[in-house]
Amino acid sequence: MTRLHPVRAREAIRFLEFLGFHQVRQRGSHKFFRHPDGRTATVPDHRGEDLGRGLLAKIPRDAESSPEQFSDWRAR
Repeated sequence: MTRLHPVRAREAIRFLEFLGFHQVRQRGSHKFFRHPDGRTATVPDHRGEDLGRGLLAKIPRDAESSPEQFSDWRAR
């Protein structure tokens, strides 16, 4: 299993956009994304703060991806 390191919310958002998600709404600092096939994911975008490991594992899981795919995408 890949050990995820904290990253900024913008990087998680770019990963979701790479997978085909687009932002549908925002409530406060939380941005909501939807894929054309109906999958959804939420990213808290707190300026100046990193996303923790737990959220970095949850976001790809919500997108029906894997943390390994996220790590591979970051390494490219």
